[in-house]
Amino acid sequence: MALEVTRDVIASLLARAAAAAPAECCGLLLGRGARIDSAVAARNVSPDPLRRFEIDPAALFAAHRAARGGGPQLLGYYHSHPQGHPRPSATDCEHASGDGRVWAIVAGGEVGFWRDCDRGGDQAFEPLFYRRVDG
Repeated sequence: MALEVTRDVIASLLARAAAAAPAECCGLLLGRGARIDSAVAARNVSPDPLRRFEIDPAALFAAHRAARGGGPQLLGYYHSHPQGHPRPSATDCEHASGDGRVWAIVAGGEVGFWRDCDRGGDQAFEPLFYRRVDG
């Protein structure tokens, strides 16, 4: 099944990354099945937001709570690489959990989508192909 991402989500990710630079932005990807319908910004609580990201745990708890109440599902996460590329960094690979969620990485005016798989090391992520949809 191919990943679908709304055009609004792509535009939102690019705008948030540009606004946060030179710091990394981060947040949550919400939707159902294989369709990402919204991106919710979260506070980057990393002690070094110019080089790392850490999603505010309160945002994660709220997303899980909303999903249990029938709201959209937490499909994954996003963050930016202000000085990098739209692919997982060595640090991203170190922090991968193997939970199968989607990671969107924004850099250089592009968005790359990746699946967090359980292979570890520099193969902790696999690239995802996606289709832009209206929504």
